[in-house]
Amino acid sequence: MISSIIFLGLLISCQNKSIESDPSWSVYKSDKKSSSYSSLLQINRHNVEKLEVAWKFIHSDVPPGESFGKYECNPIIVEDVLYATSSRSWVYALDATDGSMIWSYDPFDGARGGGMKRGVTFWSYGKDERVLFTAGNFLYALDSKTGVPIDTFGDSGKVDLNQNLGVNPDSIWVIPTSPGIIYRDLIILGSEVSESYDAAPGHIRAYDVRTGELVWIFHTIPQPGERGYETWPSDAWKYTGGVNNWGGMSLDEERGIVYAPLGSPTYDFYGANRKGQNLYGNSLVALDASNGKLLWHFQTTHHDVWDYDLPAPPTLIDLKKDGEALPLVTLVGKTGFLFVFDRISGQSTFPIEERQVPLSNVPGEELWPTQPFPLKPEPFTRQQFSETDLPDVNDTIRHAVRERFNELRFEGLYTPPDPSGTLMVPGTRGGAEWGGTAVDPETGVLYVNSNESPEIMTMQSQAETNTVASSNLSRGERYYLTHCAICHGGDRRGQLPLHPALVDLPAKRSKAETSELVRAGIGRMPGFAHLSDSQREAITDYLFGEEERSEELAANPSKTSEGYRNITAYSFFRDPEGYPAINPPWGTLNAIDLHTGEYLWKIPLGNYPERQRPGGPETGAENWGGPIVTAGGLVFIAATRDNMFRAFHSGTGELLWSYQLPGGGYATPATFLVEGKQYVVIAVSSSESAPGGSIIAFSLPQQN
Repeated sequence: MISSIIFLGLLISCQNKSIESDPSWSVYKSDKKSSSYSSLLQINRHNVEKLEVAWKFIHSDVPPGESFGKYECNPIIVEDVLYATSSRSWVYALDATDGSMIWSYDPFDGARGGGMKRGVTFWSYGKDERVLFTAGNFLYALDSKTGVPIDTFGDSGKVDLNQNLGVNPDSIWVIPTSPGIIYRDLIILGSEVSESYDAAPGHIRAYDVRTGELVWIFHTIPQPGERGYETWPSDAWKYTGGVNNWGGMSLDEERGIVYAPLGSPTYDFYGANRKGQNLYGNSLVALDASNGKLLWHFQTTHHDVWDYDLPAPPTLIDLKKDGEALPLVTLVGKTGFLFVFDRISGQSTFPIEERQVPLSNVPGEELWPTQPFPLKPEPFTRQQFSETDLPDVNDTIRHAVRERFNELRFEGLYTPPDPSGTLMVPGTRGGAEWGGTAVDPETGVLYVNSNESPEIMTMQSQAETNTVASSNLSRGERYYLTHCAICHGGDRRGQLPLHPALVDLPAKRSKAETSELVRAGIGRMPGFAHLSDSQREAITDYLFGEEERSEELAANPSKTSEGYRNITAYSFFRDPEGYPAINPPWGTLNAIDLHTGEYLWKIPLGNYPERQRPGGPETGAENWGGPIVTAGGLVFIAATRDNMFRAFHSGTGELLWSYQLPGGGYATPATFLVEGKQYVVIAVSSSESAPGGSIIAFSLPQQN
């Protein structure tokens, strides 16, 4: 009883401080350190079970009869205004107290538009207040009070991000998904690019917030005379793409250092044309934020052929240890490793060793012989797989999965893609996702959610497909496998909610609409304008199941690019009932003490009740989005496919509150204080009642 009174007294004391120091969530993931931490504690362990819906905002920007699936926005709140993007990439300003709309802006001017967006960036100087965001291949600046584009920024309020990359701007697509980060009068921006051979380079750029002028560029694929150039073939910078920052960045504002985690070079699963370590692919780079100069780097995967991108902003923390504050940067990835570095020197806090890894059987491929393995903390996702990990629901399922497992190559983490088929553990959506981590600066505990999602890779020579096709169907299938299967799967069943299924496409779109989408692209999907009319027509015929018409188009099939492709890319290894072909847990939430590298706790995150053993732990579930942690002793996270929004005890992992959302909460929450009341908000993906998604805010009930 006495301890409870003391704790409540501390809550009241700290709360007064938090109201002054941290009333809002004005930056993506809370602050420029990407901490996903709030010092607010009005909502705490003692009252969180009373949380109730305070308001809802339903996006109405989706055309009738359509829905936009995954909605990943982490809203920001400045004073009493909430700024967010919709699943269609419109921008909204809402009254943070009741969710009423102040203004909205359509960057596509009535066109269909779309694309994954995780939020916006706010900048102010005096009375000049701007909301910066990206849509399509453009960076926009809006007046924060009116939502009107600022004419003096770029070309009438926008900047074309396809420009200034050293390649033909009409031959590429550059579509940032995560917000940029502000340093003084600069917005520093990464991008999402294609995953294929013809991808744009993922160079990092800084633009003047006032004018939109390009101030500096960091070549993530080094050019002659730049550090790292020797880790590639001499002309690789002319034809290689990727190495992009799509997950966001973090900033040490006091020291003027921006930290950017980078993705893999393209093509993601084959690198014979890019022999070497391939810096700065899969690297954390620390840059001088004022000029883009490289300060230090660390590469987490050498010569990546697994698509092991670094998917989330690193988290900065001044760790309190022995009376000192150690400036650290923490980094998570799809492999399930947590790296911890001194953010000034780049030295690792825990030992890292280079270990021998398996070699490739694919002709022409030269993998790097070793990969870095941190010795602490232990991986937060499984990296091994044996028959004991196969699901034992019943004999039929176990037999089917064992039979497939025995056909695949698997030699542990970094087993190379193989023509015979490779089991990939973790998969490309395993380990940490774009939501990243949350860290409590008072306790030094880091929280990260993780996926357990094995995948199958199957390499096929493109030369094998260069045979004369007998019909548009067979030609279309070949082009589909080359250009489309990477997202929609070889079986056209997609990977929901990321990539829609195409098996029932004729019931949803006309052939003319489909052909135009293949040409121009939409949202995350790139356009394929570089394909000939006959190639695009063949793809459409294949998707609609139509045989060749009168003209003989198959006489001279175009030659595909040389090399290999992963024809089962992003295909989960599943059991006959559609669940991951591995024993649970399929998703976890982890708490790691950064002082020691030890786990404070680890629990399943999400549940499939139909697969939960009687009296056993929950199964865990696939999850996207990330956690936040508060001074009230809570970890909030949605993320899971069971559509639950949960609050856990940050010290023990005990579930304290949950709420069934109308759709998937595939976003990172936010919390803020307005007019003395703390709110927690989450972006919710499309549902029957809200095809465009919604934003739901929670608060404690009004006290009389």
